[in-house]
Amino acid sequence: MKSIEKSSLNSNQLKDISQLILQEAKRAGADQAEVSVATNKGFTVSVREGDVETVEYHQDKGIEIDVYVGKRVGSASISDIRPEAIRSAVEAACHIAKFTDEDPAAGLADKTELAFDFPPLTLAYPWSLTVDQAIKLACECEREALSFDKRIMSAEQTSITTVGGHHVYANSNGFLGDYPYTRHEISCVLVAKQGEEMQRDYSYSIASDPKQLSSIHHIAKEAAERTVNRLGARRLSTMKTPVIYLAEEARGWWGNLIAAISGGSLYRQSSFLLDQLDKKILPSFVHIQEQPHLPHALGSAPFDEDGVATRENIFIDAGVLRSYSLGTYTARKLGMKTTGNAGGVHNLIIQTSKEDLAGLLKQMNKGLLITEMMGSGTNLVTGDYSRGAGGYWIENGEVQYPVHEITVAGRLQEMYANLVAIGNDVDVRGNIRTGSILIDGVMVAGE
Repeated sequence: MKSIEKSSLNSNQLKDISQLILQEAKRAGADQAEVSVATNKGFTVSVREGDVETVEYHQDKGIEIDVYVGKRVGSASISDIRPEAIRSAVEAACHIAKFTDEDPAAGLADKTELAFDFPPLTLAYPWSLTVDQAIKLACECEREALSFDKRIMSAEQTSITTVGGHHVYANSNGFLGDYPYTRHEISCVLVAKQGEEMQRDYSYSIASDPKQLSSIHHIAKEAAERTVNRLGARRLSTMKTPVIYLAEEARGWWGNLIAAISGGSLYRQSSFLLDQLDKKILPSFVHIQEQPHLPHALGSAPFDEDGVATRENIFIDAGVLRSYSLGTYTARKLGMKTTGNAGGVHNLIIQTSKEDLAGLLKQMNKGLLITEMMGSGTNLVTGDYSRGAGGYWIENGEVQYPVHEITVAGRLQEMYANLVAIGNDVDVRGNIRTGSILIDGVMVAGE
């Protein structure tokens, strides 16, 4: 086996590693094998009170190996690419496979489903930023934020991250695919004080292309405004009221839906949306589609974790659940076909209305605007939902005062039925692209 240097691994070397692992798996007696190689390189700088708090360099790689002996599977994970380490990992995976139970659903994706002609997506946009330049930008962001209002007492952290990565997937059915990608982020976290009260808030921007990052000035101003606006927060009395989830928080709400229609939850019968395919679960105006090949989008990918071609999927059409989210294994467990979603969805697009956030506030008239969620209180088996929240109380379509220490609760099935509108203030800083959402009749627990 040829040795490969550990440093400066390029695309061809990563592919060579993948092929060597597949060859070793065949020698060790595997009937099928697959390997996923991921590398990333970059840095993060953090500043506080004008001083550099941390400079962290990232240079990681990980290799995931699955081998199949008949319908038995064995797995191994390594980061060491020395020939002896690779050989040992493959042998260990094959040894494990010989002692696991047979699983009829185990095995590689069919050749007809593999992305042999995957599209050449541009997902990597390097940022020619030095560490010194990043420190300067972070300090500038912090200074601007602190000068916004005398009530801002400190910047908890201001950071800049830039990372470039490479993903390779190969299997013994002859598929070998790879693509580079980048992620860049700027964030600013502030603390404001008024009397004995202190509040914390933040702003951030994340993008694959540095040209699409918000400016330092915008992030500083937004972080400062949000933090100062939190001062004077009150608790609410327990009530049932309309609520609006700000777009960045609505993303998590939709994430519960995707988790409930994902194959892993369904075949284990641990989803509140069991047996709901082709049934209406949301209002008729709701349309949810996956678009995996969008330029610059954070969730774009030419193939999934099984090497299956990603494609446009319509999950919700006119409120009706039209498709589950399935990878090869989960599809077989359910007696269905993969939807190219091994590893998750890619750019989920929630169709919006013509209303912006201000329009939704006027439509709601009186209720709660949620700008922050805390904790994880969703039971996917029953749909029961309960999470801590913070935000603003709205009357006559206008903000009256900030609120905190409240809990939003209900059943997701009922919340889906009570969805009133989806705003056009779409947040693109993630894999789920949605505007703010207005829901009627939500239980809010406070004092």
